[in-house]
Amino acid sequence: MEHALNTPALRTSSPTLPRLSRRTGFWAVAFSFLAVTAFSTTPSALYGIYERQLDLSSLTITLVYAVYALGVVASLLFVGHLSDWYGRRAVLIPAVALAAAAALVFISWKSLPALIVARILTGIALGASAAAATAYITDLDSGPDGMPTRRAGIVATTANVGGLAVGPLVSGFLARYAPDGLTLPYLVALAALVIALLALAIAPEGHPPVRPRPRYRPQRLSAPENARGRFFAATAAVFVTFSAGGLLAGLSGTLLAGPLRHPSPALTGLAIFLTFGSGVVLQTTTTSWPIGRLVATGIGMITVGLGVLVASAWTAPPSLALFLTGGALVGGGIGGIFRGSLGVIIATSGPEDRAGALATFFMAGYVGVSLPVLGIGVALQYFSPRVTLLAFGLAVAAATLAAAPRLLREESAR
Repeated sequence: MEHALNTPALRTSSPTLPRLSRRTGFWAVAFSFLAVTAFSTTPSALYGIYERQLDLSSLTITLVYAVYALGVVASLLFVGHLSDWYGRRAVLIPAVALAAAAALVFISWKSLPALIVARILTGIALGASAAAATAYITDLDSGPDGMPTRRAGIVATTANVGGLAVGPLVSGFLARYAPDGLTLPYLVALAALVIALLALAIAPEGHPPVRPRPRYRPQRLSAPENARGRFFAATAAVFVTFSAGGLLAGLSGTLLAGPLRHPSPALTGLAIFLTFGSGVVLQTTTTSWPIGRLVATGIGMITVGLGVLVASAWTAPPSLALFLTGGALVGGGIGGIFRGSLGVIIATSGPEDRAGALATFFMAGYVGVSLPVLGIGVALQYFSPRVTLLAFGLAVAAATLAAAPRLLREESAR
């Protein structure tokens, strides 16, 4: 009896997983965000194959994109801010798992309903990830005083834009040079997402859950009290730049397969890669630039790039070199303005409301990217790709120039 009384009590607590350091966790979260954004654009180079194999029209492909965009915006509205309340991991891990589920749908089910279901799931996953991952990266790299570092903004934008570039490049080349072009790209994406899930499972939390939790409500479109002008200018900037990206996303495959006579999925993937890859190059080579200079450079690059893009389709014969050059210029402008405007959002929000502010920011961006794609899908039913590019190119350039004074004025005042 005495021996029993002196026996230590049995441990009832369950073993816990080891945690990564904050530094390693920072890069794990960045990789996870890259994996989700790359997966979100994996189908971009494959739509031509879907059109041929499933006998789909360009309008049907536009509707597929529409449900994806709706999923992104709805997710940002209803879920994007929740990591401010429940913690970053509680939102990001299910979002990456949902992206993996979408990849499984792509792999196992080849039909129009499957394409729609998979794109809706992808949109929801991306919308939930965008704000949570960006806030998470910022949390893990904040200075001792809690202020976000310059590196956090650079890595977050590079993971975002870099993923958009890598997804179509990998899927396009696999579809062109490897067997089963509608399966292998998603297997590669699924492997990356599984690795991301394993990394997130042992990553440190960036923002603990709030106690008591607020009563649930959708994201309110609000701005920080002390920086409303800068916040709205940054939101307008991401709307304009993503609209330029939407123009390229909506017309790249059509122009390459039509007037430019290059229907290869590998070339489509390369064109999209050059577009967003140039944005990554600009982001990583201008780390010391002030935001005002980044924005001014981005506006100039987008405007000139749109002009070169339009010219590429109207020369005789249409010029692939001009098309790729114009896309790279537009992409560089997108990267510059995006990093500058995201830096404003991070700097003007605190850990307690950062995901909500980012959700508003990304919502404006994905509304911006959706409008040209949907409009182009309808316009192509009535006009040639060249006329459609001219009309939408002029519209996006006009919107960029109209927003420029406000963007530059806010940063000059700052």
